[in-house]
Amino acid sequence: MKASPDINQLIAIMAALRTPGTGCPWDLEQNFATIAPYTIEEAYEVADAIARGDMDDLCEELGDVLLQVVFHARMAEEAGEFAFGDVVKSITAKLIRRHPHVFGEARELSPERVKVMWDRIKGEEKAERRRRRQERGLPDEGRAGLLDGIARTLPALTRADKLQRKAASVGFDWPQAREVVAKLREELDEIDAALAQADQTQADQTLASESEARRLVLEEIGDFMFAAVNLARHVDGDAETALAMTNAKFERRFAHIEQRLAAEGRGAADASLQEMEDLWQEAKRLEKEAKHLEKEAKLEKEAKLEKEAARSD
Repeated sequence: MKASPDINQLIAIMAALRTPGTGCPWDLEQNFATIAPYTIEEAYEVADAIARGDMDDLCEELGDVLLQVVFHARMAEEAGEFAFGDVVKSITAKLIRRHPHVFGEARELSPERVKVMWDRIKGEEKAERRRRRQERGLPDEGRAGLLDGIARTLPALTRADKLQRKAASVGFDWPQAREVVAKLREELDEIDAALAQADQTQADQTLASESEARRLVLEEIGDFMFAAVNLARHVDGDAETALAMTNAKFERRFAHIEQRLAAEGRGAADASLQEMEDLWQEAKRLEKEAKHLEKEAKLEKEAKLEKEAARSD
């Protein structure tokens, strides 16, 4: 079989993999629940390829995400629910419906008017979804609150950001970033108090109380992280990206520790905490120096371009 860019070949391959008796045993034993973790994983791998600027990987990872869509659609078709064509039709209809300023009569709208229109259309879509659920005898999703519809399976930082943005849309928000900083300090004090309580509980050696104390400490840490997400949002960023940047920085600096120790024929497990801390600070210093040199080179280049532009005038 020769690979083709035609989507129908991919659909046919998945059907063959899921055919009892002649298909793939692994593919045949899968269901929506067992495939869902792979779907999430592939989405993260797409994001990773984008972050690395690797277009070859991005092409491959997007194919893996598409496979997940085809896989879920095939299982749904086998269950008599819907097929891949229905998935395409559904998203196509949604894009047309949500962009009447492009595909309909509502032309030349301001960004503000487009947002108002989007919110109205999404509200109508939710009402239609509830109607279809009732027709199929599915349980009522309950009152449609402002925060409904934010997937509970999202990463916690991302979901916190979405919850806050929804609440902020009706004015439930800190007006200024500085107020969020004050909230962070307050949450730190509460973490400190919870830790002190946990230390006392541990001294009393009461197992049930220790468990409750740990839960309280984690709850206060969660409050701190929620406020940190809020601060990132107030500076037009997002906590997921901020934490990803810090993760990369940590990996980079720890790699420096390992490389310096390896040059001495040692590993990290052979070094003392103080040795590793000294090498960590060395890595920070080298990064600052590299940034300073990069900034100077950029300024020098800009000055050179300005001189050349002046001469040409």
